[in-house]
Amino acid sequence: MYRVEDKFSCSKMEMFLLKTRLQSVLEIDSNQKNKDGYQITSVYFDDYWDSCLRETIDGVRNRCKYRIRIYDDNYDAIKLEIKYKSDSKINKLSQNITFEEMKTFLKGECVERECETDDVIGRMNMAIRTKKLEPVVIVEYDRTAFVYETGNVRITLDRNLRYSTNIDDFVNGKKEQYRILPEDNRVIEVKYDEMLPGVIARIIENGNMIQTSYSKYSLCRGMELGYVNERCY
Repeated sequence: MYRVEDKFSCSKMEMFLLKTRLQSVLEIDSNQKNKDGYQITSVYFDDYWDSCLRETIDGVRNRCKYRIRIYDDNYDAIKLEIKYKSDSKINKLSQNITFEEMKTFLKGECVERECETDDVIGRMNMAIRTKKLEPVVIVEYDRTAFVYETGNVRITLDRNLRYSTNIDDFVNGKKEQYRILPEDNRVIEVKYDEMLPGVIARIIENGNMIQTSYSKYSLCRGMELGYVNERCY
């Protein structure tokens, strides 16, 4: 099911003030064990022509991204995800994979598991066969998440964005080669089903925050390739 996803870039102070307001009304995401948030690490895949990157930068209305994701450096729950985007709406498909299956995908190879061609692993295998997908960048950041039951609202505050193009770092847990983006690089994501409840809209209303099509993948990848511009956001 597609959900609306609005993104806003903000300063350190703006994020602090918003977090203070959210804490008084919303619940902390139940998956968040630490009050300060959690760490997300993803490996993004792209094809020989960098289609995912170029479609994001060019603002193609309908596009998708392929990634493997873990939380807090924990390999007990490894997610294979395909994120479809249509304008401001998203649909994320997710499936658990094993550590060995993860290593197979990171080699740019298909996973031999009995699966439906339309499930996430089946779609990933097909993309590898037809588009020659391979891993291109690790993207990591810290997140604090809030939820609001009415409208199935989820608001995330993301900060400390860093990346590496050494894919082996993802498997062996080395962080020395990660490059950190500027300190003021922060983004707020607001996801909901149909309409954003008025109380939430009033909380996040801030004349200084700028709505953006910010993409962590395209920003990190574009930085590495040397052609970042405002459209990477």
